[in-house]
Formats: sequence, C-alpha cells, structure tokens
Amino acid sequence: MTSSTNVTTVTLKVSRFAPRPERERDRARTGSPFARRSSPFGSGSGSGAARRRPRGRQWVQEYTIPARPEDTVLDCLMTIKRTVDPTLAFRYSCGHGMCGSDAVAINGTPNLLCTATLRDWAKRPTTSDATDDEGFRHTGDVADDAPADDADSPSLGVVELAPLPGFPVQRDLIADIDPMLDQIRRLKPYLQASGTLATTSEGKVDVFEYLQHPDELARYEQLSNCIACGVCEGSCPVFAGGDAFIGPAALIWASRFVNDSRDTQAMARMDAIDTPDGVAACQSVRACTRQCPRGIDVGEEMWQIVAKVRER
Repeated sequence: MTSSTNVTTVTLKVSRFAPRPERERDRARTGSPFARRSSPFGSGSGSGAARRRPRGRQWVQEYTIPARPEDTVLDCLMTIKRTVDPTLAFRYSCGHGMCGSDAVAINGTPNLLCTATLRDWAKRPTTSDATDDEGFRHTGDVADDAPADDADSPSLGVVELAPLPGFPVQRDLIADIDPMLDQIRRLKPYLQASGTLATTSEGKVDVFEYLQHPDELARYEQLSNCIACGVCEGSCPVFAGGDAFIGPAALIWASRFVNDSRDTQAMARMDAIDTPDGVAACQSVRACTRQCPRGIDVGEEMWQIVAKVRER
C-alpha cells in the first residue's frame, strides 16, 4: 500500500457488532400490542420492528496500518481484512461509487467508503481535544485548533467508522437497507405508460411518437442517477431518528417517474406519497443533499415533489 520510504500510517476506529444468536422464543415474539402502529411504508411487520435494536456485543476496535493520503477508506478496510483481521465485516462491490453498497458513517457523516480518501477524512489530533484538570474538554474555534503533531508526523490521523444511521445493524459496518428498498418497491419504481402503440398510416409502429424533447428528459434525468445507497436517508434526522417517514430515497424514486412525460400514473404516485408518513413528514432540513455521491440535490427535489403534491 505504501513504499518503504516516508511511510505514513492511519488509525481506523471501527464500531463493531457481533449479533447474538437468535433464540426460538425471540422468533415467536411479536412485540407489544400497545405499540403505535407504524407507517405503511415500513416492512411487513412494521417499520418499528424493522428498526428494532439488534442484540449482541458492541465495541470499538482500533487498527493502525500503513497508508497514503490518496488511499480510500475502503482501501484501508481491505488491507485490514486481508492482513490484520479477517473477521471484520463490511459491504462493498464495484469500488467506484457506482453501486452504493458500501455506505457507512465516516466521522459521523454518511458517505461511501470507496470515494472517501484519507486526505479528506483522516482527522489529526488537535490541541482542543485536551481536557483540563476538572475533566472538561476545551473545544474553542476551529480556526484556533492547531494540530498537536508537527507536519513531519508519520500519522495521517484517525478515521471513525460506524454503520449507516437509521438502519438495523447486521454485523460490524453492514447495515440492513431492506426497509429502504421495500419502501421504494411499494411506490412502483418503473415506468407505467398507457401501453398503446401509436401507428403510422401504413400500420407500422410510429417510433417518433415516443421520442422526448430534451427539456422533458432534463426533468428526470438527474434523478435516474440515484443508486439507492441510503446516504440521504442516513443523513436525514427524521428518517435516521426512527420516526415513521418514507424517507428521501423513496421520494426521489417517486419524483423520477412523476416528472417523466411518458408515465401516465403521476396523480396516483402523488396520492401514494400524500400521507402523514410521506411528504408531510419531511421537515425540509436538507441534510439529505450534503453527501449524495451522484450529485443529486436531494433537498431541492424533495421541496419540488412536496410542492407538486400540494398543488395538484
């Protein structure tokens, strides 16, 4: 990973979780009959059950390995997996920010492992982290925080990793994103056209009938880049806070087809999300926009779909 000269290191603080084996009586337990009924956008057994805190052992484990500033956090985890600790569990696939399978919380911020470089995310210790004699930590202004180590320090700093917020943890950094995917599926994320083929005077299919103007394509083209990584949902304080909310990812997929001129079910789609747990639950915080790996202005699109639902 690094050359023998000018070797630098990085420390990864990984939140780990080992689930406890499920017992027979746990499988039969259905939860309290007095619990509030959850959103229809949740799982089959209710979103409350889907987000039930898993039971098992939780701890934070530190790994210090050789690294370069240009290495990604995924590179570091792969090194740990191959050479240090084969029990460490995390999810990844393409490694290029296209599949969205490796979303986690990096230093508390949802992001993709494969696009986060150590240069951007490794935190150097600062003088503000010190505590006084009474145990209070001085925070101070960021501008006044000078690195405790000098520029020649061999350490790049520390990166803290945790599972994606708002989803049940399966093991270590692997979160169960099935609740989000179920919400997307319930909104029928596919084109619903009339199905009637236009024909020419000769009885042939009129292919030009289905061409779109560039302006029509522009209304939903960016939205079609969503990779359902869950970063926006992990960033949303309403969704990640555990409240009943369909979530920004599902609303983005709904908006994609509402804005498609070829789709004939726009009104039905807006009816489906016009619920207390749908667009009404969005608080317009716009935290969902900050780290979208595909460059979608999720907060703006949320505002647009909310406006369309209310104006229809």
